[in-house]
Amino acid sequence: MKAFAIGLVFLIAVSILSVIGVLFFPLIMVLGFFLKIILALLFVIFSIWLLGKLIIFAWERIFKTK
Repeated sequence: MKAFAIGLVFLIAVSILSVIGVLFFPLIMVLGFFLKIILALLFVIFSIWLLGKLIIFAWERIFKTK
């Protein structure tokens, strides 16, 4: 009887967690969408910063006063 109760509690817990997972699926989808947008914006900002550093480096190398 003890093993049956433990198995039943486990199945109920798994059922509750799966229902919570199904309910959170739209939230996970929206968070994934916003994460993709945020990562794209961060990549664009990093690329612009890196381009600026490259231009400054090249400018200093070309027009370096001795």
